[in-house]
Amino acid sequence: MPLYVYSITADTHPCRLDGLTGVGAEPAPVRAVTAGPLRAVVSDIEEEIRPKRRDLAAHQEVQERLMADGPVLPLQFGYTAPDDQAVTQVLQERADGYLDALARLRDCAEYHVKASQDQDALLREILGDSDRARSLNDRIRAGDTDPRLPLELGEIVAVEVRERQETLSAELARTLVSFAEDHAERPPADGDVLNLSLLVRDDRKDEFLRAEARLAEQVEGVRFRLNGPLPPYSFV
Repeated sequence: MPLYVYSITADTHPCRLDGLTGVGAEPAPVRAVTAGPLRAVVSDIEEEIRPKRRDLAAHQEVQERLMADGPVLPLQFGYTAPDDQAVTQVLQERADGYLDALARLRDCAEYHVKASQDQDALLREILGDSDRARSLNDRIRAGDTDPRLPLELGEIVAVEVRERQETLSAELARTLVSFAEDHAERPPADGDVLNLSLLVRDDRKDEFLRAEARLAEQVEGVRFRLNGPLPPYSFV
């Protein structure tokens, strides 16, 4: 029977799965497939699994239950296998890599930090710092209809915004990464200037959270969004 695969753990992990049901229209109990020193946490499925809210929540609940008891390699939503034998074969073939990854993730959790900047405040800052941009803006506001003015102003502002946001992103990341075992930086979206995932050891959690809170207080015009602790999806 086809399986949905949630994560991989060591065979020493307690895998407290009692009461957990998996994804799908008719959720089956979550169970473990053991092969040597590893276990894959799975549930039987009878249909193609799509990212519905209930299934996403079930997937995450399994990860959080496992993470509470030890290191886990969480798989992204949607991994399936034909049967137990296929899972066993993969665990056997990739055992060394999986064991190394579990050792690296021991006593760690993932945190996501996103940051966005007040665009109006940034524009005012650019106009205050750039004589040329300020002059062009003043002429446009005074009624000058030269069509070249808004084009030149737009080019100056676009370059300044990009350079300032890149500098800000690098400074924020440099501060936060110093508290992490590993990190993954992704292109920001939806107006953000920072999209950063960090792998933080449990014994540095409080130190990291204090540093993030200080940044949120000290950096004017920037709004931070912190999410975690999470299963370490970005570092598997």
